[in-house]
Amino acid sequence: MVYTAEDYWNLPDGQRAELIGGELYDLAAPSRTHQRLVLGIGRAASDYIEAHKLPCEADISPFAVNLRADDTTFVEPDVLVVCDKSKLSDRGCEGAPDFVVEVVSPSSAHMDYVTKNVLYCEAGVREYWIVDPRRRRTTVYRYEEDAAPVILPFDVPVESGICPGFKVVVADLM
Repeated sequence: MVYTAEDYWNLPDGQRAELIGGELYDLAAPSRTHQRLVLGIGRAASDYIEAHKLPCEADISPFAVNLRADDTTFVEPDVLVVCDKSKLSDRGCEGAPDFVVEVVSPSSAHMDYVTKNVLYCEAGVREYWIVDPRRRRTTVYRYEEDAAPVILPFDVPVESGICPGFKVVVADLM
């Protein structure tokens, strides 16, 4: 069976999933560590954007992203920053965010490292962080720079290329 945007929007109340390649992928309830990291990074991004009066908005999951703005792929990044506010609607984000963070859960590792890495790159996301609590490292992809990913341990500041000066020490959020 091939699932569509209609199936995605008609999921039962409380059920979360992502629509990728015509398949619905259920999202498991996150761990406490996962949520602390999402909230900490999201709050830091939002505070930075506000303090520097950037024309961007930071959001955290659950937040629907119609990744290609064509109703074929819906994801729910853990943290996202959108600098083109015309992409934001009552449904979520219509198109690629500028900056995405995924916090790896045991059940999401392949999806975050492989599937979403390709999706985000091809859709036009400018920067992607994979925060991996089990490995205690953050992998940073800056797709515009066409460079190899940078892998940083949790005790080293991770700096954004999208919001210069925005830094997070992930270990401080745990």
